[in-house]
Amino acid sequence: MKINFLQKNILFLVFSSLILSCGGRNNVSRATGWGINSKQGGFQYNVDFDDQETGPGLVFVEGGTYTKGQVQDDVLHDWNNSPTQQHVMSFYIDETEVTNLMYMEYLDWLETVFPLSNEDYRQIYKGALPDTLVWRNTLGYMEELTSNYLRHPAYAEYPVVGVNWLQAVQFAEWRTNRVNEFLLEREAYIQKDVRYSEADGGIVNSNSTFSTDAYLKRPKTAYGGLMASDSLMGKRGTMKKDTATINVYAGVEKGLLQPSYRLPTETEWEYAAIALVGDREYNTYRGKKKYPWSGEYTRSDERRSEGDQLANFKFGRGDYGGIAGWSDDGGDITVQVKSYPPNDFGVYDMAGNVAEWVSDVYRPIIDDEANDFNYFRGNIFLKNAIGEDGTATIISPDELVYDTLPNGRVLLKRLPGQLEQVPIDEEDTFLRQNFSESDNRNFRDGDIESTRLYEIDKNSIVDNTDRRPESALMYDAPNHPKMTKDQDGKINRNIDDANSRTSLITDEVRVYKGGSWKDRAYWLDPAQRRYLPQYIATDYIGFRCAMSRLGQKSKIKKTARHKRGR
Repeated sequence: MKINFLQKNILFLVFSSLILSCGGRNNVSRATGWGINSKQGGFQYNVDFDDQETGPGLVFVEGGTYTKGQVQDDVLHDWNNSPTQQHVMSFYIDETEVTNLMYMEYLDWLETVFPLSNEDYRQIYKGALPDTLVWRNTLGYMEELTSNYLRHPAYAEYPVVGVNWLQAVQFAEWRTNRVNEFLLEREAYIQKDVRYSEADGGIVNSNSTFSTDAYLKRPKTAYGGLMASDSLMGKRGTMKKDTATINVYAGVEKGLLQPSYRLPTETEWEYAAIALVGDREYNTYRGKKKYPWSGEYTRSDERRSEGDQLANFKFGRGDYGGIAGWSDDGGDITVQVKSYPPNDFGVYDMAGNVAEWVSDVYRPIIDDEANDFNYFRGNIFLKNAIGEDGTATIISPDELVYDTLPNGRVLLKRLPGQLEQVPIDEEDTFLRQNFSESDNRNFRDGDIESTRLYEIDKNSIVDNTDRRPESALMYDAPNHPKMTKDQDGKINRNIDDANSRTSLITDEVRVYKGGSWKDRAYWLDPAQRRYLPQYIATDYIGFRCAMSRLGQKSKIKKTARHKRGR
Protein backbone atom coordinates (compact mmCIF):
# COMPACT_ATOMS: atom_id res chain seq x y z
CA MET A 1 0.00 0.00 0.00
CA LYS A 2 1.48 3.32 -1.04
CA ILE A 3 1.72 6.19 1.43
CA ASN A 4 0.63 9.47 -0.15
CA PHE A 5 2.52 12.76 0.10
CA LEU A 6 0.37 14.13 2.94
CA GLN A 7 0.91 11.03 5.08
CA LYS A 8 4.66 11.28 4.55
CA ASN A 9 4.66 14.86 5.78
CA ILE A 10 2.62 13.97 8.86
CA LEU A 11 5.02 11.15 9.76
CA PHE A 12 7.98 13.47 9.28
CA LEU A 13 6.45 16.12 11.56
CA VAL A 14 5.66 13.55 14.25
CA PHE A 15 9.20 12.17 14.13
CA SER A 16 10.68 15.70 14.26
CA SER A 17 8.53 16.64 17.25
CA LEU A 18 9.75 13.56 19.11
CA ILE A 19 13.35 14.58 18.52
CA LEU A 20 12.70 18.21 19.49
CA SER A 21 10.93 17.13 22.68
CA CYS A 22 14.22 15.58 23.78
CA GLY A 23 16.11 18.79 23.05
CA GLY A 24 17.33 18.09 19.52
CA ARG A 25 19.24 15.35 17.74
CA ASN A 26 22.44 16.07 19.71
CA ASN A 27 20.51 15.78 22.95
CA VAL A 28 19.75 12.10 22.54
CA SER A 29 22.05 9.71 24.37
CA ARG A 30 23.95 7.28 22.14
CA ALA A 31 24.20 5.00 25.16
CA THR A 32 20.53 4.68 26.10
CA GLY A 33 18.47 6.63 23.56
CA TRP A 34 17.14 8.74 26.42
CA GLY A 35 16.84 12.50 26.11
CA ILE A 36 19.58 14.71 27.56
CA ASN A 37 18.49 18.07 29.04
CA SER A 38 14.86 17.04 28.73
CA LYS A 39 12.33 19.39 30.34
CA GLN A 40 10.85 16.35 32.03
CA GLY A 41 14.11 15.86 33.97
CA GLY A 42 16.81 13.25 33.74
CA PHE A 43 20.45 13.76 32.78
CA GLN A 44 21.53 17.39 32.35
CA TYR A 45 24.73 18.23 30.48
CA ASN A 46 26.20 20.95 28.25
CA VAL A 47 26.16 19.17 24.89
CA ASP A 48 26.59 22.46 23.02
CA PHE A 49 30.06 23.23 24.40
CA ASP A 50 32.19 24.57 21.57
CA ASP A 51 35.62 25.64 22.79
CA GLN A 52 37.39 26.85 25.90
CA GLU A 53 37.11 30.59 26.31
CA THR A 54 40.41 32.47 26.34
CA GLY A 55 40.77 34.00 29.80
CA PRO A 56 41.54 37.69 30.41
CA GLY A 57 45.11 38.62 29.52
CA LEU A 58 45.94 35.25 27.93
CA VAL A 59 46.98 34.16 24.45
CA PHE A 60 46.68 30.66 23.02
CA VAL A 61 49.82 28.58 22.45
CA GLU A 62 49.30 25.45 20.36
CA GLY A 63 51.36 22.59 21.71
CA GLY A 64 53.90 20.50 19.85
CA THR A 65 57.36 19.05 20.03
CA TYR A 66 60.63 20.94 20.40
CA THR A 67 64.17 20.58 21.68
CA LYS A 68 64.21 21.85 25.22
CA GLY A 69 67.53 23.05 26.58
CA GLN A 70 70.78 24.60 25.49
CA VAL A 71 71.47 23.97 21.81
CA GLN A 72 74.16 26.61 21.19
CA ASP A 73 76.59 28.92 23.00
CA ASP A 74 76.93 26.77 26.11
CA VAL A 75 79.99 28.71 27.20
CA LEU A 76 79.70 27.74 30.87
CA HIS A 77 79.79 23.98 30.16
CA ASP A 78 77.91 23.34 33.39
CA TRP A 79 75.62 20.55 32.12
CA ASN A 80 72.76 22.63 33.47
CA ASN A 81 70.35 22.30 30.60
CA SER A 82 71.28 19.47 28.27
CA PRO A 83 69.05 19.27 25.19
CA THR A 84 66.07 16.93 25.39
CA GLN A 85 63.19 16.33 23.01
CA GLN A 86 59.92 17.25 24.69
CA HIS A 87 56.25 17.44 23.74
CA VAL A 88 54.11 20.21 25.17
CA MET A 89 50.33 20.15 25.42
CA SER A 90 48.48 23.24 24.20
CA PHE A 91 48.05 25.91 26.85
CA TYR A 92 47.48 29.62 27.41
CA ILE A 93 49.99 32.14 28.70
CA ASP A 94 49.83 35.79 29.71
CA GLU A 95 50.41 38.18 26.84
CA THR A 96 52.65 40.26 29.11
CA GLU A 97 54.28 39.99 32.49
CA VAL A 98 52.01 40.73 35.46
CA THR A 99 52.15 44.50 35.86
CA ASN A 100 52.09 46.77 38.89
CA LEU A 101 48.53 47.75 37.96
CA MET A 102 47.39 44.12 37.94
CA TYR A 103 49.08 43.40 41.26
CA MET A 104 47.68 46.58 42.84
CA GLU A 105 44.17 45.33 42.03
CA TYR A 106 45.01 42.20 44.03
CA LEU A 107 46.24 44.24 46.99
CA ASP A 108 43.13 46.44 46.86
CA TRP A 109 40.88 43.38 47.01
CA LEU A 110 42.75 41.98 49.99
CA GLU A 111 42.54 45.30 51.84
CA THR A 112 38.79 45.51 51.16
CA VAL A 113 37.92 41.97 52.15
CA PHE A 114 40.40 41.67 55.01
CA PRO A 115 40.53 45.23 56.42
CA LEU A 116 43.73 46.28 58.12
CA SER A 117 41.70 47.61 61.05
CA ASN A 118 41.26 43.97 62.10
CA GLU A 119 44.49 42.84 63.73
CA ASP A 120 43.85 39.21 62.74
CA TYR A 121 43.94 40.14 59.04
CA ARG A 122 46.94 42.46 58.88
CA GLN A 123 49.37 39.68 58.04
CA ILE A 124 47.28 38.68 55.00
CA TYR A 125 47.87 42.04 53.33
CA LYS A 126 51.44 42.43 54.55
CA GLY A 127 52.31 38.94 53.34
CA ALA A 128 51.16 39.81 49.81
CA LEU A 129 53.06 43.12 49.58
CA PRO A 130 56.02 43.11 47.20
CA ASP A 131 59.36 43.83 48.83
CA THR A 132 60.04 47.35 47.53
CA LEU A 133 63.39 47.48 49.33
CA VAL A 134 64.85 45.23 46.63
CA TRP A 135 65.61 48.48 44.75
CA ARG A 136 68.12 49.67 47.33
CA ASN A 137 71.78 49.71 46.34
CA THR A 138 74.50 50.35 48.90
CA LEU A 139 76.61 52.25 46.36
CA GLY A 140 73.87 53.71 44.18
CA TYR A 141 70.92 56.08 44.59
CA MET A 142 67.66 54.18 43.92
CA GLU A 143 65.62 55.37 46.91
CA GLU A 144 62.81 56.96 44.88
CA LEU A 145 62.00 53.55 43.39
CA THR A 146 61.40 52.02 46.81
CA SER A 147 58.42 54.33 47.38
CA ASN A 148 57.19 54.88 43.83
CA TYR A 149 57.81 51.88 41.56
CA LEU A 150 54.88 49.80 42.79
CA ARG A 151 52.19 52.44 43.20
CA HIS A 152 52.98 55.47 41.03
CA PRO A 153 50.96 55.74 37.77
CA ALA A 154 54.20 56.31 35.87
CA TYR A 155 55.02 52.64 36.48
CA ALA A 156 51.48 51.21 36.22
CA GLU A 157 52.22 49.14 33.10
CA TYR A 158 55.70 48.09 34.21
CA PRO A 159 56.25 44.49 35.40
CA VAL A 160 55.85 43.98 39.13
CA VAL A 161 59.06 42.97 40.93
CA GLY A 162 59.96 42.24 44.54
CA VAL A 163 57.55 39.29 44.47
CA ASN A 164 58.82 35.91 45.58
CA TRP A 165 57.68 32.60 44.10
CA LEU A 166 55.17 31.90 46.87
CA GLN A 167 53.51 35.30 46.44
CA ALA A 168 53.26 34.76 42.69
CA VAL A 169 51.47 31.44 43.27
CA GLN A 170 48.97 33.08 45.63
CA PHE A 171 48.29 35.87 43.13
CA ALA A 172 47.47 33.24 40.49
CA GLU A 173 45.03 31.52 42.88
CA TRP A 174 43.31 34.84 43.62
CA ARG A 175 43.09 35.64 39.91
CA THR A 176 41.41 32.31 39.18
CA ASN A 177 38.66 33.00 41.69
CA ARG A 178 38.02 36.56 40.54
CA VAL A 179 37.77 35.57 36.86
CA ASN A 180 35.37 32.71 37.58
CA GLU A 181 33.32 34.91 39.88
CA PHE A 182 32.94 37.34 36.97
CA LEU A 183 31.92 34.54 34.57
CA LEU A 184 29.18 33.36 36.95
CA GLU A 185 27.80 36.88 37.03
CA ARG A 186 28.10 37.39 33.27
CA GLU A 187 26.21 34.17 32.56
CA ALA A 188 23.55 35.06 35.19
CA TYR A 189 24.24 32.20 37.59
CA ILE A 190 24.61 34.82 40.31
CA GLN A 191 23.18 38.31 40.56
CA LYS A 192 24.85 41.26 38.91
CA ASP A 193 27.51 43.18 40.85
CA VAL A 194 27.66 40.69 43.73
CA ARG A 195 31.45 40.95 43.62
CA TYR A 196 31.25 44.71 44.26
CA SER A 197 29.20 44.46 47.44
CA GLU A 198 31.11 46.08 50.26
CA ALA A 199 32.12 44.67 53.63
CA ASP A 200 30.33 45.35 56.92
CA GLY A 201 27.34 43.15 56.32
CA GLY A 202 27.62 42.99 52.54
CA ILE A 203 28.46 39.97 50.41
CA VAL A 204 32.19 40.36 49.85
CA ASN A 205 33.89 40.15 53.23
CA SER A 206 36.13 37.79 55.14
CA ASN A 207 33.18 35.54 56.00
CA SER A 208 31.98 35.15 52.43
CA THR A 209 34.85 34.97 49.96
CA PHE A 210 34.42 33.04 46.72
CA SER A 211 36.63 30.04 45.90
CA THR A 212 36.34 28.19 42.58
CA ASP A 213 37.32 24.81 44.02
CA ALA A 214 34.92 25.17 46.94
CA TYR A 215 32.11 26.26 44.60
CA LEU A 216 32.62 23.22 42.35
CA LYS A 217 32.80 20.82 45.29
CA ARG A 218 30.23 22.38 47.63
CA PRO A 219 28.44 25.20 45.76
CA LYS A 220 26.06 25.96 48.59
CA THR A 221 28.97 27.12 50.76
CA ALA A 222 29.98 29.94 48.37
CA TYR A 223 29.73 33.46 49.76
CA GLY A 224 29.64 32.20 53.30
CA GLY A 225 26.70 29.85 52.68
CA LEU A 226 24.46 32.49 51.09
CA MET A 227 24.33 30.44 47.88
CA ALA A 228 22.21 27.89 49.72
CA SER A 229 19.27 30.25 49.36
CA ASP A 230 18.09 31.90 46.16
CA SER A 231 18.94 35.42 47.35
CA LEU A 232 22.11 35.61 45.21
CA MET A 233 21.01 33.52 42.26
CA GLY A 234 20.67 35.02 38.79
CA LYS A 235 18.19 34.11 36.05
CA ARG A 236 20.04 30.93 35.08
CA GLY A 237 20.72 30.10 38.70
CA THR A 238 17.20 28.83 39.38
CA MET A 239 14.70 26.62 37.60
CA LYS A 240 11.16 25.43 38.18
CA LYS A 241 10.61 21.79 38.98
CA ASP A 242 6.97 20.92 39.48
CA THR A 243 5.82 23.67 41.84
CA ALA A 244 9.17 24.22 43.52
CA THR A 245 12.10 26.49 42.62
CA ILE A 246 15.51 24.85 42.82
CA ASN A 247 18.99 26.31 42.48
CA VAL A 248 21.17 25.52 39.49
CA TYR A 249 24.96 25.70 39.82
CA ALA A 250 27.62 25.94 37.12
CA GLY A 251 29.41 22.67 37.80
CA VAL A 252 32.26 21.20 35.77
CA GLU A 253 29.76 19.67 33.36
CA LYS A 254 28.58 23.16 32.33
CA GLY A 255 32.02 23.99 30.90
CA LEU A 256 31.74 27.61 32.05
CA LEU A 257 34.37 28.05 34.74
CA GLN A 258 37.98 28.42 33.71
CA PRO A 259 40.82 26.12 34.81
CA SER A 260 43.28 27.59 37.29
CA TYR A 261 45.60 30.45 36.52
CA ARG A 262 49.05 29.24 37.59
CA LEU A 263 52.73 29.76 36.95
CA PRO A 264 53.84 28.15 33.67
CA THR A 265 56.08 25.12 33.87
CA GLU A 266 59.64 25.58 32.67
CA THR A 267 58.86 23.46 29.61
CA GLU A 268 55.82 25.61 28.73
CA TRP A 269 57.64 28.88 29.32
CA GLU A 270 60.60 27.92 27.14
CA TYR A 271 58.32 26.61 24.37
CA ALA A 272 56.25 29.81 24.39
CA ALA A 273 59.38 31.99 24.47
CA ILE A 274 61.30 30.38 21.60
CA ALA A 275 58.15 30.31 19.41
CA LEU A 276 59.52 27.91 16.80
CA VAL A 277 56.17 28.01 15.05
CA GLY A 278 57.54 30.98 13.12
CA ASP A 279 60.23 28.77 11.58
CA ARG A 280 57.95 25.86 10.73
CA GLU A 281 57.96 24.27 7.28
CA TYR A 282 55.41 21.45 6.96
CA ASN A 283 56.32 19.05 9.80
CA THR A 284 59.85 20.29 10.49
CA TYR A 285 61.57 23.40 11.80
CA ARG A 286 63.67 25.28 9.25
CA GLY A 287 66.39 26.09 11.75
CA LYS A 288 67.30 26.97 15.30
CA LYS A 289 66.40 30.18 17.07
CA LYS A 290 68.77 31.83 19.50
CA TYR A 291 66.22 34.35 20.83
CA PRO A 292 62.40 34.68 20.86
CA TRP A 293 62.78 36.54 17.55
CA SER A 294 64.40 35.28 14.34
CA GLY A 295 68.03 36.02 13.73
CA GLU A 296 71.29 35.82 15.62
CA TYR A 297 71.41 39.39 16.90
CA THR A 298 69.61 41.57 19.43
CA ARG A 299 68.88 44.35 16.91
CA SER A 300 66.11 44.36 14.32
CA ASP A 301 66.96 43.80 10.66
CA GLU A 302 63.55 44.86 9.36
CA ARG A 303 63.57 47.93 7.16
CA ARG A 304 61.28 50.11 9.28
CA SER A 305 62.99 49.32 12.58
CA GLU A 306 66.48 48.39 11.38
CA GLY A 307 69.04 48.74 14.15
CA ASP A 308 66.51 49.01 17.00
CA GLN A 309 67.03 46.80 20.03
CA LEU A 310 64.48 43.98 20.40
CA ALA A 311 64.75 43.62 24.19
CA ASN A 312 65.70 45.53 27.31
CA PHE A 313 68.95 44.18 28.78
CA LYS A 314 72.41 45.19 29.99
CA PHE A 315 74.76 45.86 27.07
CA GLY A 316 77.98 45.81 29.06
CA ARG A 317 79.68 47.01 32.19
CA GLY A 318 78.12 50.33 33.13
CA ASP A 319 75.86 50.22 30.05
CA TYR A 320 72.23 49.36 30.81
CA GLY A 321 70.63 50.86 27.73
CA GLY A 322 73.10 52.26 25.26
CA ILE A 323 73.76 55.83 24.22
CA ALA A 324 70.70 58.06 24.66
CA GLY A 325 68.76 58.46 21.44
CA TRP A 326 68.34 56.23 18.44
CA SER A 327 70.43 53.28 19.65
CA ASP A 328 69.00 53.28 23.17
CA ASP A 329 66.86 50.28 24.19
CA GLY A 330 64.35 52.60 25.86
CA GLY A 331 64.99 51.68 29.46
CA ASP A 332 67.51 52.02 32.23
CA ILE A 333 65.64 49.66 34.56
CA THR A 334 62.47 47.86 33.50
CA VAL A 335 60.30 49.23 30.70
CA GLN A 336 56.58 49.37 30.03
CA VAL A 337 55.21 46.06 28.76
CA LYS A 338 54.64 45.80 25.01
CA SER A 339 57.52 48.19 24.34
CA TYR A 340 58.98 45.66 21.90
CA PRO A 341 57.34 43.52 19.20
CA PRO A 342 55.77 40.18 20.27
CA ASN A 343 57.15 36.83 19.22
CA ASP A 344 55.44 34.50 16.77
CA PHE A 345 52.94 33.33 19.43
CA GLY A 346 51.95 36.94 20.14
CA VAL A 347 53.67 36.97 23.55
CA TYR A 348 55.61 40.03 24.69
CA ASP A 349 58.87 40.44 26.63
CA MET A 350 59.96 36.80 26.81
CA ALA A 351 63.51 38.15 26.70
CA GLY A 352 64.69 41.12 28.72
CA ASN A 353 62.72 43.48 30.97
CA VAL A 354 62.44 41.04 33.91
CA ALA A 355 63.32 37.39 34.34
CA GLU A 356 60.30 35.28 35.34
CA TRP A 357 59.44 32.65 37.92
CA VAL A 358 58.25 29.29 36.63
CA SER A 359 56.68 26.55 38.71
CA ASP A 360 59.47 23.94 38.59
CA VAL A 361 61.67 22.84 41.46
CA TYR A 362 65.26 23.22 40.25
CA ARG A 363 67.44 20.27 39.36
CA PRO A 364 70.57 20.55 37.18
CA ILE A 365 69.53 17.81 34.75
CA ILE A 366 66.18 17.20 33.03
CA ASP A 367 65.19 13.55 33.40
CA ASP A 368 63.76 12.96 29.93
CA GLU A 369 64.17 9.19 30.34
CA ALA A 370 61.39 9.27 32.93
CA ASN A 371 59.09 11.58 31.00
CA ASP A 372 59.24 13.43 27.69
CA PHE A 373 55.61 14.64 27.75
CA ASN A 374 54.71 17.94 29.48
CA TYR A 375 57.77 17.59 31.72
CA PHE A 376 57.46 19.16 35.18
CA ARG A 377 59.26 18.60 38.47
CA GLY A 378 57.37 19.77 41.53
CA ASN A 379 54.16 17.75 41.77
CA ILE A 380 52.69 17.49 45.26
CA PHE A 381 49.45 15.52 45.03
CA LEU A 382 46.79 16.55 47.55
CA LYS A 383 43.19 15.63 48.23
CA ASN A 384 40.29 17.41 49.87
CA ALA A 385 39.98 16.97 53.61
CA ILE A 386 36.67 15.30 54.49
CA GLY A 387 34.84 16.27 57.67
CA GLU A 388 32.79 14.12 59.97
CA ASP A 389 29.67 14.85 57.92
CA GLY A 390 31.31 13.30 54.85
CA THR A 391 31.70 16.58 52.96
CA ALA A 392 34.77 18.56 51.95
CA THR A 393 36.03 20.87 54.68
CA ILE A 394 35.95 24.62 54.06
CA ILE A 395 38.48 26.89 55.80
CA SER A 396 36.65 29.33 58.07
CA PRO A 397 37.83 32.88 58.92
CA ASP A 398 38.70 31.88 62.49
CA GLU A 399 41.08 29.13 61.25
CA LEU A 400 43.77 31.31 59.70
CA VAL A 401 47.10 29.49 59.50
CA TYR A 402 50.21 31.49 58.68
CA ASP A 403 53.58 30.30 57.48
CA THR A 404 56.74 32.11 58.60
CA LEU A 405 59.31 32.08 55.81
CA PRO A 406 63.05 31.68 56.49
CA ASN A 407 63.58 35.41 55.86
CA GLY A 408 60.97 36.33 58.48
CA ARG A 409 58.10 37.23 56.14
CA VAL A 410 54.70 35.82 57.05
CA LEU A 411 52.33 34.35 54.46
CA LEU A 412 48.82 33.01 54.85
CA LYS A 413 48.77 29.40 53.65
CA ARG A 414 45.15 29.37 52.48
CA LEU A 415 42.47 32.08 52.34
CA PRO A 416 39.13 31.62 54.16
CA GLY A 417 36.47 30.01 51.99
CA GLN A 418 38.93 27.68 50.26
CA LEU A 419 38.95 23.91 50.54
CA GLU A 420 41.21 22.40 53.14
CA GLN A 421 43.60 19.94 51.51
CA VAL A 422 45.79 17.17 52.90
CA PRO A 423 48.46 14.89 51.35
CA ILE A 424 47.29 11.72 49.66
CA ASP A 425 47.90 8.50 51.62
CA GLU A 426 48.20 4.76 51.08
CA GLU A 427 44.49 4.50 50.36
CA ASP A 428 45.06 6.62 47.23
CA THR A 429 48.31 5.01 46.10
CA PHE A 430 47.66 1.32 46.76
CA LEU A 431 48.37 -0.79 43.64
CA ARG A 432 48.81 2.32 41.47
CA GLN A 433 51.57 2.29 38.88
CA ASN A 434 51.66 5.99 37.91
CA PHE A 435 52.34 7.52 41.35
CA SER A 436 53.17 6.19 44.78
CA GLU A 437 53.42 9.20 47.14
CA SER A 438 52.22 12.73 47.70
CA ASP A 439 55.46 14.71 47.41
CA ASN A 440 57.20 13.98 44.11
CA ARG A 441 59.74 16.80 44.05
CA ASN A 442 62.52 14.28 44.67
CA PHE A 443 61.35 11.65 42.22
CA ARG A 444 64.42 9.86 40.77
CA ASP A 445 66.65 12.58 42.16
CA GLY A 446 67.22 13.63 45.77
CA ASP A 447 65.47 10.69 47.43
CA ILE A 448 67.27 8.57 50.03
CA GLU A 449 68.60 6.12 47.47
CA SER A 450 70.15 9.00 45.50
CA THR A 451 72.16 10.51 48.34
CA ARG A 452 75.91 10.22 48.54
CA LEU A 453 75.63 8.74 52.06
CA TYR A 454 73.16 5.97 51.27
CA GLU A 455 75.67 3.19 50.64
CA ILE A 456 77.79 4.28 53.61
CA ASP A 457 75.12 3.94 56.26
CA LYS A 458 71.66 3.01 54.98
CA ASN A 459 70.05 2.33 58.34
CA SER A 460 71.02 5.59 60.01
CA ILE A 461 69.55 7.60 57.14
CA VAL A 462 66.28 5.72 57.09
CA ASP A 463 65.79 5.55 60.86
CA ASN A 464 66.91 9.04 61.84
CA THR A 465 63.68 11.06 61.85
CA ASP A 466 65.57 14.28 62.60
CA ARG A 467 67.79 14.06 59.54
CA ARG A 468 68.32 16.82 57.00
CA PRO A 469 66.09 16.92 53.89
CA GLU A 470 66.93 14.28 51.33
CA SER A 471 67.82 16.71 48.57
CA ALA A 472 70.06 18.67 50.98
CA LEU A 473 71.93 15.43 51.70
CA MET A 474 72.35 14.60 48.05
CA TYR A 475 73.57 18.04 46.98
CA ASP A 476 75.19 18.96 50.32
CA ALA A 477 73.06 22.10 50.49
CA PRO A 478 72.71 24.26 53.61
CA ASN A 479 69.61 24.02 55.75
CA HIS A 480 67.32 26.95 55.08
CA PRO A 481 67.44 29.73 57.67
CA LYS A 482 64.80 29.63 60.39
CA MET A 483 63.31 32.26 62.67
CA THR A 484 61.92 31.08 66.01
CA LYS A 485 60.65 32.77 69.16
CA ASP A 486 61.56 31.66 72.66
CA GLN A 487 59.28 31.86 75.70
CA ASP A 488 60.21 35.50 76.29
CA GLY A 489 59.27 36.46 72.74
CA LYS A 490 62.86 36.96 71.64
CA ILE A 491 63.46 36.18 67.96
CA ASN A 492 66.25 33.71 67.20
CA ARG A 493 67.65 33.60 63.69
CA ASN A 494 69.27 30.28 62.85
CA ILE A 495 71.59 30.13 59.85
CA ASP A 496 73.58 27.16 58.55
CA ASP A 497 77.05 28.70 58.43
CA ALA A 498 78.99 25.54 57.58
CA ASN A 499 81.84 26.24 55.17
CA SER A 500 81.68 22.79 53.58
CA ARG A 501 78.39 23.23 51.69
CA THR A 502 78.72 22.75 47.95
CA SER A 503 75.30 23.72 46.57
CA LEU A 504 72.10 25.66 47.19
CA ILE A 505 69.89 23.00 45.58
CA THR A 506 66.96 21.88 47.75
CA ASP A 507 63.26 21.22 47.27
CA GLU A 508 62.49 24.88 48.09
CA VAL A 509 64.57 26.26 45.21
CA ARG A 510 62.68 27.29 42.07
CA VAL A 511 63.64 27.96 38.46
CA TYR A 512 63.47 31.39 36.89
CA LYS A 513 63.85 31.95 33.16
CA GLY A 514 64.77 34.68 30.72
CA GLY A 515 67.13 37.61 30.87
CA SER A 516 66.31 40.90 32.59
CA TRP A 517 67.23 44.57 32.45
CA LYS A 518 70.14 43.65 34.73
CA ASP A 519 71.49 40.75 32.60
CA ARG A 520 73.80 40.46 29.62
CA ALA A 521 72.50 39.20 26.27
CA TYR A 522 73.69 35.66 27.07
CA TRP A 523 70.70 35.19 29.39
CA LEU A 524 68.15 36.27 26.77
CA ASP A 525 68.29 32.77 25.27
CA PRO A 526 65.04 31.06 26.42
CA ALA A 527 67.00 27.85 27.11
CA GLN A 528 69.00 29.47 29.91
CA ARG A 529 67.87 28.68 33.44
CA ARG A 530 68.78 29.87 36.91
CA TYR A 531 67.40 29.30 40.38
CA LEU A 532 66.71 30.96 43.71
CA PRO A 533 65.01 29.92 46.97
CA GLN A 534 61.26 30.35 46.61
CA TYR A 535 61.07 32.89 49.44
CA ILE A 536 63.60 35.32 47.88
CA ALA A 537 62.49 38.41 45.91
CA THR A 538 64.65 40.61 43.68
CA ASP A 539 64.42 43.76 41.55
CA TYR A 540 64.87 41.79 38.32
CA ILE A 541 62.44 38.82 38.67
CA GLY A 542 58.73 39.08 37.89
CA PHE A 543 56.23 36.53 36.61
CA ARG A 544 53.37 35.81 34.25
CA CYS A 545 50.52 33.30 34.55
CA ALA A 546 49.50 30.35 32.40
CA MET A 547 46.39 28.19 32.07
CA SER A 548 45.90 24.63 30.82
CA ARG A 549 44.03 24.02 27.58
CA LEU A 550 41.02 21.70 27.83
CA GLY A 551 39.84 19.78 24.81
CA GLN A 552 41.30 19.65 21.32
CA LYS A 553 44.91 20.59 20.69
CA SER A 554 44.20 23.21 18.04
CA LYS A 555 41.72 26.07 17.85
CA ILE A 556 41.27 25.63 14.10
CA LYS A 557 40.42 22.61 12.00
CA LYS A 558 43.52 21.49 10.11
CA THR A 559 43.31 21.22 6.33
CA ALA A 560 45.72 20.04 3.67
CA ARG A 561 48.20 22.78 2.77
CA HIS A 562 47.27 22.76 -0.94
CA LYS A 563 43.56 23.22 -0.08
CA ARG A 564 43.98 26.25 2.15
CA GLY A 565 42.51 29.51 0.91
CA ARG A 566 40.03 27.87 -1.45
